[in-house]
Amino acid sequence: MCTTCGCGDTELVPVELHEKILAGNDRAARHNREHFLEAGVLVLNLMGSPGSGKTAVLEATARAAAGKGWRLGAVSADLATDNDAVRLSKAGIPSRAITTGQACHLDAELVHRSLHDLAWRQTDVFFIENVGNLVCPAIYDLGQAANVVVLSVTEGEDKPLKYPTMFLAADLVLISKCDLLPHLDFDMGKLEEALARVMPNPRVLKVSARSGEGLEEWVAWLEKRRLEHGLVGKIAGLAGHTHG
Repeated sequence: MCTTCGCGDTELVPVELHEKILAGNDRAARHNREHFLEAGVLVLNLMGSPGSGKTAVLEATARAAAGKGWRLGAVSADLATDNDAVRLSKAGIPSRAITTGQACHLDAELVHRSLHDLAWRQTDVFFIENVGNLVCPAIYDLGQAANVVVLSVTEGEDKPLKYPTMFLAADLVLISKCDLLPHLDFDMGKLEEALARVMPNPRVLKVSARSGEGLEEWVAWLEKRRLEHGLVGKIAGLAGHTHG
């Protein structure tokens, strides 16, 4: 059970206390966001189930974006290991692990503390690879510019309907492991219909870290978000940095 949000026992954390926790988290998230904007770094919250392919997508992203000269960075959350952070570092994405113990999600303060040990200001795109979970991570703002959910074809077509909060919070859904489609009894149309039912403006890309399918479109999406984020950062800079 997550000892932070009480997701395993609805009576453990009263609604009033839960709201106070989220208020504190939101303050920390605003703190993070101000710094990210000031530095001109695009920060993405990458979420998805355990085994959905989040780390593999990031490894493939490093390869696909190699010619663009982007400086990438990441923190990678896990309950007990640094395995994914090690993988990302080997792929050319300087990374640090955040081990959460029993917590099934990251919060803004955990992210903030992890930044002290990283040269994140020197990056162009910074990924927050959240704990593998389709529930709690969607609730916590971390200061990111956008939410990306990785959903593998091996998980079935009904996950958006079972976990609507996660997909409602998503700016983009990456349907991963598409190279496996010939070997699965999977209906892409049903998945797209489910996403359309829970996302106001569904934005979906089909990708495969193994074959490279869809990675060009994914990198193009990142490039567009970088340009948009840079403009927002300039406007914020002209307004002055009010954070103390």
